[in-house]
Amino acid sequence: MSNQAASGSEASEASSQDEIQINEAGDTLPVVEVLTGRGVILGKSGSGKSNTASVVVEELLEDGYPVLIVDVDGEYFGLKEEYELLHLGADEECDLQVGAEHAEKIAELTLEENIPVILDVSGYLHEEDQKELIKEVGRHLFAKEKKLKKPFLFLIEEIHEYIPESGLDDAGQMLIKIAKRGRKHGLGLCGISQRPADVKKDFITQCDWHVWHRLTWENDTKVVRRVLGPEYAETVKDLDDGEAILHTDWNDQIRQVQFRRKYTFDAGATPGLEEIERPDLKSVSNDILSELETISERKQAEQSEIERLRSELESREEHINELQEELERSRDVSDLAERFTEALVEADGQRKSSETIEETVEEIREEKNEQIRSLQEENQKLRQENRELHNRIQELEEAADHVESIEALNENIEEVSEAYLRLGEALGLDPQEKEIEQLQERVQTLQKELSAQSNPTTEQPSETAEKSVHTYQEFLSDEAIQDKITSAKDDATSPRYVEGVITAIMAHNESVTYEQIADELNISSTGHVASAVNALHSRDVVTKSKNGRVTEVDLNIDDLDEIRAAAARREASEELISSI
Repeated sequence: MSNQAASGSEASEASSQDEIQINEAGDTLPVVEVLTGRGVILGKSGSGKSNTASVVVEELLEDGYPVLIVDVDGEYFGLKEEYELLHLGADEECDLQVGAEHAEKIAELTLEENIPVILDVSGYLHEEDQKELIKEVGRHLFAKEKKLKKPFLFLIEEIHEYIPESGLDDAGQMLIKIAKRGRKHGLGLCGISQRPADVKKDFITQCDWHVWHRLTWENDTKVVRRVLGPEYAETVKDLDDGEAILHTDWNDQIRQVQFRRKYTFDAGATPGLEEIERPDLKSVSNDILSELETISERKQAEQSEIERLRSELESREEHINELQEELERSRDVSDLAERFTEALVEADGQRKSSETIEETVEEIREEKNEQIRSLQEENQKLRQENRELHNRIQELEEAADHVESIEALNENIEEVSEAYLRLGEALGLDPQEKEIEQLQERVQTLQKELSAQSNPTTEQPSETAEKSVHTYQEFLSDEAIQDKITSAKDDATSPRYVEGVITAIMAHNESVTYEQIADELNISSTGHVASAVNALHSRDVVTKSKNGRVTEVDLNIDDLDEIRAAAARREASEELISSI
C-alpha cells in the first residue's frame, strides 16, 4: 500500500482535522464526518457518481484509512493500481472466493488489521448468497465496532437493491441498523444509486451528506425537490459529468462543485473501439489470504464430513434392510422345519424314527434361532449407530446456527435495554429499580395471558386436537395470513408471482416445485418465482423443503396455530409499549 494504515487511535486523533480534497478548486469534506456519518451519492448512469465514490475512497486510502466497498458491477478493482486492497468475491479474478462463513474474518481483517476490502458480489449466481454475505459482513462490522469505536466507512453500490422504498429483507434491515446506530460506534455508511426514487426515503433524508449528480427522470427529481427544494430540482437536470450539488449537514451548506477525475484505473468505463490496456495491480500478503483459505478449507471439510456421514448412513440402512430380509427368511425356514416334523410324525407310526427326526429338526431349529438372535442383536446395534449418525449430522448442521442465535439474542437484549434508556432520557427521568420491577411484572403478566391463549387447558382434549388440523382454505382465509400475503406482494417482483405460488399449490393440492409454479404463471424463468417464494417464506406463509436438488413449496398450514399465537403476542407487546 502506498501509505501504511494508521492505528485506530491515531486515526481517531487525526480525523478531527483531516480533510478530503475533492477537486483542484480546494473544495473539501471532513474525514471524520465521511468515515462515521451517513451519506448518499446519487445520479443517473454516466453522470459521475462512481467516479465521485472512487475519489472519496482514494483520498481515504492515501491517508491510511481502510474502507470496505460492496461492488455490485465489479468495477472497483482499478483501485489496486495504486493501493493494496483485498479483492474478495465469487469470480476467478478475485484474490479469493468467499462466502458468508468468511464474514467475521473479513470484518476482523479490515477493522483490526487495517486492510481495505473490495467485496465484489457481481459473480454470485444467486441473489440470496450475495445478500447473506453482505448481511453477515455488516453484522460483524457492527458488533466489532461496538468495542473498537474506530472511524470506518462501509460503502455500498446500488444501495436501492438492499434498502428499497418498501420490502426490506434481512440484509436491508442490517444496513438500516448500521445507518441508525452505527455512527455512535464510529461505523459510517455511504450508499450509491442511479435511482434515488427507489431508495428508502427515510434513509436519504437522514443522511448527513448528499452528492446529487445529474438526474433527469421526474420521479428522481421529485426526491431532490423534497430534500433540497424546487430550485435544485431544475438545476440538477443540467449538470455536466462530474458536476454535483453537495449538501452537508455539519455546516448546513448547499453548493455546486466539480469532482476531479479519479487517479486509478477506471474499470467501470464504457468500452470503446480502442483497446484498453489493463495496468499491473497490487496484491495483499499471502499470509492474509491463507487465513481466509483456512476458513474455506474448514467449511469444505465440514461439508465433506456431512456427506461422508450421510453416505455411511445410507450404507448402514441398506445393511439393516438386508439383515431384516435375512431374518424373515430364517423365521420362514424355522416354521417350515417345524411343519415338516409334524408331517413326518403323523406319517410314520414308529416312535423311534419320529424321535430321531424330531431331534434332528430340533437341532436345526436351535441353530436357526441362534442365527435369528444374532441377527436381531446386530440389527439393534446398527440402529443405535444409525441414531448416533443422525445426531452427529444434526450437530454439524446446527452448530453455526447456535452461535448466531445467541449473538442475535444478545443484540435484542441490548436493543431493549438501549430503548428503555433512550425512553428515560427523552422523558427526563432517571430509570429506577422500582420502575424496572413494575415493567418486568407487567411483561410476566402479559406472557402468562399469551401462554393461556396459545396453550389451552387439557380438559377438552378432543377440541384441542380438532383445532390443530387445518385445511388450505382455512389457512388462506385467516386474517393474519391474508395480511402476510399482502405484505409479501410488496417484496416480490410483482404481486402476480405471489398469487401464482398460492394458485399452483391450491391447484395441485400438495407441495409444488418452482417449475410447476412457473408453468402455472406461463413463464419460462424461475427467478421471479424464487423472489415470490422467499417473500412468502420469510413471513411463514409457505414452507420450503429439499427433495434431492429440487425445492418443493407448500402452504405452512401446520404452523397456523403458532402464527395466530404470534399475532396475539404481537398485540400484547403493542399493549405493553402503549402502557409504558
